[in-house]
Parts: sequence; structure tokens; C-alpha cells
Amino acid sequence: MARRWTLDDIPWDRFDPDKVDPDILAVVKAASMVEANAADYVRYLENVFADDEEFLEAARRWGVEEEQHGAALGRWAEMADPSFSFADSLAEFRRGFRVPVEADRSVRGSRAGELIARQVVETGTSSFYSALRDATEEPVLKEICRRIAIDEFFHYQLFQKHFRRYRDRDRPGLLTRLKVALGRVQEAEDDELAYAYYAANVWSRDHAAPYRREEMATAYWVRAMRLYRPQHLDSAARMILRAAELRANGWLGDMAARAAYGLVRRRCRRLEKAVAA
Repeated sequence: MARRWTLDDIPWDRFDPDKVDPDILAVVKAASMVEANAADYVRYLENVFADDEEFLEAARRWGVEEEQHGAALGRWAEMADPSFSFADSLAEFRRGFRVPVEADRSVRGSRAGELIARQVVETGTSSFYSALRDATEEPVLKEICRRIAIDEFFHYQLFQKHFRRYRDRDRPGLLTRLKVALGRVQEAEDDELAYAYYAANVWSRDHAAPYRREEMATAYWVRAMRLYRPQHLDSAARMILRAAELRANGWLGDMAARAAYGLVRRRCRRLEKAVAA
């Protein structure tokens, strides 16, 4: 197995402040909050899979890697904006957004369903960091995102592996698999990223500034969706199909990829109009 990378492997001395894009910086700050908060998700998974030591070992390792992603992004953001405190903003994010960790059963209805949802999450992060890697001209951020995108794809495969362990036991039907996968896609619109954007970009400058969910969500998504290109959405659509155990190649994959790109483009135009209004 290849050696896991650490923060010491990042070429921090290549940082070029002239190539920092302010919109990308704002998105990175928000992403650093979510990545660094992985411990809550690990606790939730520990409850859901309490008697599965094989999975728990993998989930805890996943959590450590996710937290490292947050640390790398946070350190880069502090270099790009010396007024930004990753630790302070993360504390505010954790104060204002809480993952419900008390459940002892998956909110997806079964362990197999939970692992489908986990694959969808890793699809989103893998495609996001691939898009961010391709969009930025800043060499250190490009390298960080390259490494994170690879990690997230391996995490997708990790959850896929454990899903297959539970598939025959839980036997989720096609409609159930689709419901879980598409439902988790829609949950990307929840409070987490909106509050992460607020904590990292608004509260960090003015602690008295109120949190307005709709405004923060728009501010985040209008910047994030500009990053995506057809190849990123093509890959994401096919990964989601595989998570639902559908054929990702052929006409279905092609149709899903076109639909994903069309949806993102339309959403981006609506967001641009909302910002301009």
C-alpha cells in the first residue's frame, strides 16, 4: 500500500499569492470547515456500525484523512489571507452546525443504504476537488486538490467495498437504491455548506454579522458551480449510477452525464441572476 501523504509533502514554498483567486479562496475556506469536521461523522458511523469492527477501523482511518484535508486547506487559506484564522472559524462552525450523532441506526433505513449515501458524498467531493484542481492557477492549492481528489476517489471505493458486504443481507431494491442516492445528492443543499461559508468568510471578518442561510448558500454555490466542467460532471454522474448499482456506461451513463451538466448550468445561471438582483 502506498504511503499516506502528510502536510509535510505539500510544497508550501511554491505558494504564489499573485495567483490566488478571491472566489476560489472563499470556497476553499468553506470546504476546510466541512473537511475538518469529520469526527462527528465518524461518531455517527460508529453508532450505526457498532458491531462491525472491520468497517469501524476503515471509518476511523477515513476520518483522520478527512481531517487532514481540512488542515491542508485551512493552512493554505491562512497563507492566502493572513487575516483568516482557520482554528477560530472552525470553532464557530462547530458551534453553529451540529451533525446528529446520537442515532444508533442509519437514517437511510439500512446499513447498505448508509453506504450508498457515503459513496454519493465521496462522489461529490472527488468531483469538486478535481474541478478545483483544474480551475486554480495557484500551484500549492493545485497540488493539495490533486491529492485530496485522489483520496476521495479511494474513499468512494472503500465505501463501495463495504456496501457489497451488506448488499446481500439488506437487499435494497432498485427504487430504494435510487431514492437513497438521489436523496443524498439533494442534501448537498442543506445547512452545512451555508454555515461553513458563513463561519469562514463572514463571521471571520465580523463576529456580529447575522447568519442568513439563503444568502450564504447562494454565495457558496455560485462560486462553487462555476468551477465545474463537463468532464467533472460526467465522472460524477457515472459514479452515482455505480453507487446505485446501475450501468454507468452506455446510453444511461451518457444521458445522466448530459443531465448533470444541464442541471448545473441552469442552476449556475439562476444563482448568477440572484446575485445580480
